[in-house]
Amino acid sequence: MIHDERLQVLRPGQPTGSARYALYWMQASVRSRCNHALEYAVLRANELHQPLLVAFALTPSYPEANERSYSFLLEGLRDVEQALKARGIGFVVRLGHPPEVLLELAREASLLVTDRAYLRPAREWRTWLAERLEIPFVQVETDALVPIAAASGKQEWAARTLRPKIQGLLERYAVPLEARDPKHPSLGLPAGLDVSDPAQVLATLPIDRQVPPGLEHGGERLAQGRLREFLASGLDGYDLRRNDPNVDGSSRLSAYLHYGHLSPLDALLAAREVGGAGLAAFTEELVVRRELSFNLCHYNPHYDRYQGLPEWARKTLAEHQGDPREHLYERAALEAGQTHDPYWNAAQHQMTRTGRMHNYLRMYWGKKVLEWSATPQQAYQTLIDLNNRYETDGRNANSYAGINWIFGTHDRPWGRRPVFGTVRYMAASGLKRKFDADAYAARWA
Repeated sequence: MIHDERLQVLRPGQPTGSARYALYWMQASVRSRCNHALEYAVLRANELHQPLLVAFALTPSYPEANERSYSFLLEGLRDVEQALKARGIGFVVRLGHPPEVLLELAREASLLVTDRAYLRPAREWRTWLAERLEIPFVQVETDALVPIAAASGKQEWAARTLRPKIQGLLERYAVPLEARDPKHPSLGLPAGLDVSDPAQVLATLPIDRQVPPGLEHGGERLAQGRLREFLASGLDGYDLRRNDPNVDGSSRLSAYLHYGHLSPLDALLAAREVGGAGLAAFTEELVVRRELSFNLCHYNPHYDRYQGLPEWARKTLAEHQGDPREHLYERAALEAGQTHDPYWNAAQHQMTRTGRMHNYLRMYWGKKVLEWSATPQQAYQTLIDLNNRYETDGRNANSYAGINWIFGTHDRPWGRRPVFGTVRYMAASGLKRKFDADAYAARWA
């Protein structure tokens, strides 16, 4: 089922009946399974009695991307190519600036379908393309369980204000998606870059190579495997274990969701089949918290800038900007994990080495950078830079919402204290109450 609320016409018009193919620009949702944009494109191609061509434009200059992120992405493209081939659907990967690549491919297309993205670069690509196309252009929302505009028409104050809206709509959208068979195979359509060997492609790209691939690998096959593993051994008890980095109680699905290798609908429906005490907590993280971050990026034009923080937070931080700091660290020392705090250093080392940091540690990590920076503006930019550089799931809506929370977004004023004002403070003692912080520090020393 593809609800009308998932569809947004970016350029109206009638499809070209004499075109060679219908075209799906796969950009945010790099998967063949449970993909509303793909199934909508198959449906429209069948209606037009045309084959469907799926295209991905690979740009080596995506902002802040590096070898770690490109490696994960390419592994996803390999899996998609193989899965689409099994369905008789052609897949082409072209190097170049995405909207320009798609504009060229669209010259022989009847219509263009794309998935929805929430960050500024991809939104700007779609706007640029819509202004130049001569065929219909439709965007299909598939990486949110509840379409963002349907859930709320404004930036929400916090999870507590979005949660009831999501809960009231979730059953409407949490329904299985039928995979459709294409009536006209498209395997003979335009070819492109061979992505069957991601490492070989990676070696040819002119990209930042200072951050090597992390420990986790991408692709929807591994995404499905990780989901099955989590549901079998991690969902039961997720509510109790997810905040302890020593027991690895998190789902470890974030990067797969970020790159579109896993559908949140797929994950939710599978989790509901398993059930258990951890289901409610998993649903809260997968749906409410994740889509709160989409809400932020959709409605706040400054979601990745200090000026996008709440007025009360900027005001109180400005009032305390001149407070003495017991410790001050420059970017190089932070990046190397060379501070006086063994718990913070451990979190930084985990991120730089593996590409991921435990979610609870991310909050502590961010709060300490705010405490140890000369200005809150400097702290904000440092967190953006480090997160986007090293986290495999960096440069996504969840990352920006998490960093903004450090500075007061989606939170409330707390008791006043130096440096932070009324923005929430976190101490190492809080870590020790939740888990064996010394064991964690020793592991990543």
